[in-house]
Amino acid sequence: MSTEHLARTSPSVPPAAVLASKVPEVTLYFWVIKVLTTGMGETASDLLARVLGPVPAVGLGGLALAASLALQFAVRRYVAWIYWTAIVMVSVFGTMAADVLHVGLGVPYVISTPLFLVALGAVFAVWHASERTLSIHSIRTRRREVFYWATVLATFALGTAAGDLSATVGLGYLGSAVVYAVAIAVPAIAHRWGSLNAVTAFWTAYVITRPLGASVADWMALGHARGGLGLGLGPVTASWTVAIVGFVAYLALSRRDVQGGAAGTAPVL
Repeated sequence: MSTEHLARTSPSVPPAAVLASKVPEVTLYFWVIKVLTTGMGETASDLLARVLGPVPAVGLGGLALAASLALQFAVRRYVAWIYWTAIVMVSVFGTMAADVLHVGLGVPYVISTPLFLVALGAVFAVWHASERTLSIHSIRTRRREVFYWATVLATFALGTAAGDLSATVGLGYLGSAVVYAVAIAVPAIAHRWGSLNAVTAFWTAYVITRPLGASVADWMALGHARGGLGLGLGPVTASWTVAIVGFVAYLALSRRDVQGGAAGTAPVL
């Protein structure tokens, strides 16, 4: 959707308010980095809480999230490192939000998971009622960008709670990772077969990436007594961060994830 088309078909949106695309094209690179950010956010959140203490960690995470989103909203088009920095900070803070409910307030995951699901549904409902679309290809106004990032934050909190819930009901972290790896293929296959539209398939897969990446990272980092490999929070956080930086640097240089950009980058979902 071009900026001219958006302004023409949305009378309530003045041409001056229309932005260039603020989100990346959905390619294989998008999904790889998304899973990496979810795992890195999970272990980084736990590491910060252990080193700094829960309250300072949440405060620092909140400030870093606010700063990264302020930078994201300040630019008028998609910039790879700015966008993915914001996603990383949403991942870290989203994990903290779910953990605060469980650890700090004693809310069981069996309760917080449906609560976050209701919150996500409410954001979707308000977004669609206001804009008549949930497509990420329509994120070209400030209002739609606000809805987009509210949705992203809700999906991370929901995915964190869902991942921890499945890990504590007998599946374990590795078992949970396998379940979510299978689950994320469902919307992709349904979309390919034409039984699920692209927008629904995208957001379904987007939610699942969170518990998938978090389960894998937890399995790698946590000790053998908890069913993990025992690699440690620090090494896993650092290695996944390096991987994220590498992929984002490649995309920043190649611009393969710019909507309407390099040829040959067919969208995935």
